[in-house]
Amino acid sequence: MKKRDFIKNMTMGGLAMPLGGLIKNMGTKPQKTFTFDGDWNNVRKAYQLRDYINLENGYYNILPTHTLEHQIDQLRDLNDDGSYYMRKYMTSDREATRQTMAQFLQVPVEELIITRNTTESLDTIISGYPWQKGDEAIMARQEYGSMLDMFKQQARRFGIVNTMIDVPLHPESDEAIVELYEKAITPRTKMILVSHMINITGQILPIRKICDMAHKHGVKVLVDGAHAIAHFVFKISDLNCDYYGASLHKWLSVPLGAGILYVKKENISEIWPLFGETAYADTDIRKLNHTGTMPMHIENSIPFAIQFYNTIGAERKEERLRYLQRYWSDQLRTQKGFIINTPEAKERSCGIANIGIEGMTPASLAEKLMKDHKIWTVAIDSAGVKGCRITPNVYTTTDELDQFVKAMLTIQKNN
Repeated sequence: MKKRDFIKNMTMGGLAMPLGGLIKNMGTKPQKTFTFDGDWNNVRKAYQLRDYINLENGYYNILPTHTLEHQIDQLRDLNDDGSYYMRKYMTSDREATRQTMAQFLQVPVEELIITRNTTESLDTIISGYPWQKGDEAIMARQEYGSMLDMFKQQARRFGIVNTMIDVPLHPESDEAIVELYEKAITPRTKMILVSHMINITGQILPIRKICDMAHKHGVKVLVDGAHAIAHFVFKISDLNCDYYGASLHKWLSVPLGAGILYVKKENISEIWPLFGETAYADTDIRKLNHTGTMPMHIENSIPFAIQFYNTIGAERKEERLRYLQRYWSDQLRTQKGFIINTPEAKERSCGIANIGIEGMTPASLAEKLMKDHKIWTVAIDSAGVKGCRITPNVYTTTDELDQFVKAMLTIQKNN
């Protein structure tokens, strides 16, 4: 391996990305490239797909071959270089990727770390907050189970009180949602957990309005952005939240095992690390990032996923995902016998929606879709939501959605 004198720079889709370590060999390897000419059928060709229709991309967005092949390159190089790479270049490469991600998200690098997923990110805040007995936290029943479990653990450990609310499936207005959270606030309330996009229904919540309201009461806001990053266009800095966690293996299509945690600078010092760390000051967010030896072939694949995303374009991807969701949901929303668990207003959803059939359990519906029609979805039967979550991806075609609509009509008729 040649000695490195610097970390190389590479421009991807207009984003300057410092890359080093395993990516040092890019100049000598065949380039895995992807171009977008506006034809979504060509985007589909960038993926290796199975013989069923995958409408459950919300759990994990499979990698386009562009990113997959680069990830395999990173793994091979890591295996070849072994501990030499890990001791010599891992730290600098992690920092380079952190800077790349901060630039992509348009946040100060001092307020961002790379984690393994949303659960790790948000649980770091929930477990690390300096809770006192009697402190209160507010959250919706529709929040992700791992976060609710961590709040339950803090209730057992520190004696905090968790106040649960219900977010309506079809809210009348942003103000109605904000009011739900505000009414739950008491003088003991310290934190609100709220999803940017509710994972089981795809509903987008008015985060900025919730944050502005909460701050008037001295309450901090922890945002679950698992399904928002690279799904629809926004800036974390515009939300005015205190903490923001997300997974990169969802809509950014990074390999499994990468996420982000944003902490507003003024809040860093009060959060205790999940694992012991003495190398960084209390005011340095990197104190929260000590998780042991990391799978660097995952982190070093992040820039290639960003390249793929930028090539498609943020606005074009959001428009496409919303179009695909509305393509099928508008056809079924007015049909008798169906229950749409996602708001109809354009600004309240994007690529994800949830649908059920009256008189049928979500599990039965999901089973029939896969067994009889080779359409893969996920059943949701919790927090007042009964249906299947439908999540197309950029490679999904309208022909596939026509098959889904036809399947739903057939199942409903025979139910």
